[in-house]
Amino acid sequence: MRHSLPHAPQFYVTAPQPCPYLHGRAERKLFTALAGSGASELNNALSRQGFRRSQNVLYRPSCESCVACMSARIRVADFQPSRTQRRILRRNGHLRRLATSAWATEEQYDLFRAYLDQRHADGGMADMDIFEFAAMIEETPVRTRVMEYRTPQAPQLDPAADRLMAVCLTDVLDDGLSLVYSFYDTADASASLGTYVILDHIELARAAGLPFVYLGYWVPGSRKMEYKARFSALEIYKGGVWQPMGDPKLHSSDIHPLSIDPIVEQVARITLPQMRG
Repeated sequence: MRHSLPHAPQFYVTAPQPCPYLHGRAERKLFTALAGSGASELNNALSRQGFRRSQNVLYRPSCESCVACMSARIRVADFQPSRTQRRILRRNGHLRRLATSAWATEEQYDLFRAYLDQRHADGGMADMDIFEFAAMIEETPVRTRVMEYRTPQAPQLDPAADRLMAVCLTDVLDDGLSLVYSFYDTADASASLGTYVILDHIELARAAGLPFVYLGYWVPGSRKMEYKARFSALEIYKGGVWQPMGDPKLHSSDIHPLSIDPIVEQVARITLPQMRG
């Protein structure tokens, strides 16, 4: 179904599908196309309102009876790493970060496949082939970078040298960095490479003078999302405003059907940028 405002982007609603985060629930998304000369402005504006980018689409959960999914971001200036996070930074301090253009490689795809097989073998991306992977990386109308994390180079033929350990597809917004998708080598769980990638992006944002790092959605009650609540200075987008998360235990994934506004009202409250003609 389509919903729109005069002279505004068209918004659509997906059909309900099984929720990947909470068993027994259905998810539905509100989405709009991201294209043209105003793509960056739209991405910036809607990211501040809980939307996420996937290729050339911006989407936000709009489930019929559930509001558990909340967009999360870190306030860079207030972030303080925990003792565990400082240890993760030290453990992975030897890795080299390479910022590349949004271009997919076979090496990245091999790491992606190994990651999915180990961590998300039953997920919605499990059957992605290399062409679909390339589309995920390369189909972007906004400022996007691929962050590669590699082991040090070595002059001798060392099989551990220059090894790709982690990858993050990152959007550069006007107020922060948005981690669109990341994957990494899972062979050594104690390396906590997923956490390291986030910590490194916090430092990247700090160096660039950007106030936020956007992490995607946090879902209370979902074990897949528990790690996001371990970062200090975390904000969630709830009730149409960004607010400090506080104690994660105070947030519930209970169903509240009467708290769900009609789609047309949700669309009407979206603040759009001044689009270029």
